[in-house]
Amino acid sequence: MTITPKRTQDSVIQMTELVLPNDTNTFGNLMGGRLMYWMDIAAALASMKHCSAPVVTASVDNISFENPIKLGNVVHIEAKVSRAFTTSMEVHLRVWGEDPVQQYRYKSNEAFMTFVALDPNGKSRIVPPIIPDTEDEKSLYDGALRRRQLRLILSGKMKPQDAEELKALFA
Repeated sequence: MTITPKRTQDSVIQMTELVLPNDTNTFGNLMGGRLMYWMDIAAALASMKHCSAPVVTASVDNISFENPIKLGNVVHIEAKVSRAFTTSMEVHLRVWGEDPVQQYRYKSNEAFMTFVALDPNGKSRIVPPIIPDTEDEKSLYDGALRRRQLRLILSGKMKPQDAEELKALFA
C-alpha cells in the first residue's frame, strides 16, 4: 500500500471562539481548561484532516500561558501537523487573543500535542508523511524527533541512552 505524503499547509485548521462569561474564572480571564479543550479539538481536526481517519489524543506537551485572554475577547487557534511518524502525528498549536474593541492581537500560548490515527477496528494505522515547505515548517519538522524522544523518555517508553537525537544536542 502506497501512502502519498502531504504538505504541512494541507492540515491547517483555524478555529475562532468568543470568550463568554461561562468560559471565565473569577478574574474575568478565559479558564485554562476551556482553552485546552478548544486546543484539543483544533489539533484533532488538523490531524484528522491530515490522515483522513479518526484520531485520539496521545499526549499533550507543556502548555504555558503567556497572556490571559479576557472576557469578551476572541480566541484564535491555529493547528497544523508538524511531523508524522508511523501511526502518530505531532500537531503544533499557536493561540492568540484579540481585543475586538481595541482591534489588536496578542500571543496567548503555544503547544504541541500528539495524536494517533485509528482504523475501523480502533487499532492504530499508518499515516501519510509530512512535507514541510516554509522555513518555520522545516524548523518544527526538524525539532519534532527530539520532542518525540523526550515524550517517550518521560512516559517510560524509551531509555534516555537510546535517544540519539537528544544526545546529539549535547555531544
